[in-house]
Amino acid sequence: MLQLNVKNETSRLRAVVLGTATSNGPTPTAEEAYDPKSLEHILAGTYPVEADMVNEMEAFHAVFQKYGVQVYRPEIITIPLEGDLAHKDSMGNTEVIKFGDVQVMSAGTGIQHSEFNPNHDRRTNLLQIWVFPKYRNVEPRYQQITLDTTDRHNKLQQILSPNADDAGVWIHQDAWFHMGNLDQGVTLDYSRKLEGNGLYVFVIKGSVKVDGQDLSQRDGLGITDFEKVTFEATSEAEILLMEVPMFQ
Repeated sequence: MLQLNVKNETSRLRAVVLGTATSNGPTPTAEEAYDPKSLEHILAGTYPVEADMVNEMEAFHAVFQKYGVQVYRPEIITIPLEGDLAHKDSMGNTEVIKFGDVQVMSAGTGIQHSEFNPNHDRRTNLLQIWVFPKYRNVEPRYQQITLDTTDRHNKLQQILSPNADDAGVWIHQDAWFHMGNLDQGVTLDYSRKLEGNGLYVFVIKGSVKVDGQDLSQRDGLGITDFEKVTFEATSEAEILLMEVPMFQ
């Protein structure tokens, strides 16, 4: 059963992670609409344009600042699982992210970017994770690396950390990400890196037991107050582990 960590629903809002409305692209066609409300606005000519959305987001930002709410721009981690993802941004980066790559972008003080599938005959499947940053108003940055996916066969490969000199990409947060491709029956342990951190387990494919808890493809599990977690692959499985701070 999911355990919620909501302790107070009426206390003052103290901090938010706020995204951006830039680089949303042109108004979609009626054929591209995937829900009735969007289709209604496209046909009526009232679908929101980028300039209006940017103004609304900045208005939100101004209200948050007025009432002393800290606004964070996220650390954005992209992990392709299938196909390619083309990336362009206002820092001049023009890249294609492929399977085996890991990309991180610090939104920081603000950045414009766009992402799209560059292939007309292949689909793109990916994970994109936003992490609450440790500091406000960091300088925007971009990093992309290619990892040897064989290094995660029946073991955990570190793909992200807070240290620029460590394995994987780095972000402005005390967080560590690992990926593993496990054969059926393989058991391994994960030990916490930093006291007070929690662990989020995501099963990309297959099935695993996490300290005896059965998880299947696309299941997620959050763990707090731990030092070590044991994983057992009950089928061939691919997992993503995300150790992050637990804010109170």
